Amino acid sequence: MKYEIDPELAPALAELKRGSADAPRPVRGDWQAVRASANAGQAYMATLSPIVTDVTTTDFATETFDGETTLLLRWYAKTGKTPGPAVVYVHGGGMLGGSVDLYDEVVAWYVAHSGIPFLSVDLRLAPEAPTSTAMAEDVYSALIWLREHAPYLGVNPGRIALMGDSGGGGPTAGAAILARDRNIPIAKQILIYPMLDDRNTTPGVIPDDLLTWGYDNNYTGWATLLGNEISTEDVSPIAAPARLTDFAGLAPAYIEVGDLDIFRDEDISYAARLARHGVPIELHVHPGAPHGFERFVPDSDIARRAMADRVRAITNI
Repeated sequence: MKYEIDPELAPALAELKRGSADAPRPVRGDWQAVRASANAGQAYMATLSPIVTDVTTTDFATETFDGETTLLLRWYAKTGKTPGPAVVYVHGGGMLGGSVDLYDEVVAWYVAHSGIPFLSVDLRLAPEAPTSTAMAEDVYSALIWLREHAPYLGVNPGRIALMGDSGGGGPTAGAAILARDRNIPIAKQILIYPMLDDRNTTPGVIPDDLLTWGYDNNYTGWATLLGNEISTEDVSPIAAPARLTDFAGLAPAYIEVGDLDIFRDEDISYAARLARHGVPIELHVHPGAPHGFERFVPDSDIARRAMADRVRAITNI
């Protein structure tokens, strides 16, 4: 049986391919081109996001772990809701693109539909991040900031989750490992088609014409973060969580991926190893779904099911 895209997603994917047919594909290793492409794609997908009007935002800042700079932290809260749990959110972008601003609509939607406040972190990206583990450390810094400001924000520090998608999923999982190792409790890690394994750079069984994030771009993202360490034994599991061997004691995980996503196998493997070490998991693999599927056609049945599951995972923190 051959791979086929979900029928409701197929027209949008075809239109996406037509729209980019005349644009040069980023050369493997050209991080500037991949960043520009990723940011343009996120800006376009933001125009497809349903509009919400009952969410307020407030900007804060915290110092990075190395004291080199400050991170923008954006707090999203639903009007009239009294917070209890909260989520630290990490935007996607292949480790080298994206921003809090480009994810405003995404985060506001989660807050509007769950009633749970979010803290979105503008972490340092590759290649500006000073070390391979700096992205995860920046997420951890946001977690610590939220815990320290929990009384002011009305947050229960025992009910804080970490959540990230795509290139933000790796630093999210890395921060969850740091939290475990530093004895900082988190309630849950919510990983949406997370980018976890720097060794995933060779084309596999999924046809290239069904991919929305391909192997060349994946190589570029990881190589920009890791440099010459990519695919060697020197890579830290804080940077590439698929390298982790000891999963015991990590926070319960919700993991979701499409079966037309190059992250499928690494995400399923990560979930399986969590479970093998006694960590509660919820795993969803959506047939016919490429990377970022719910953002291309947000009113499709498959997107609605996925978003309903995510909201449930958030409200159950």
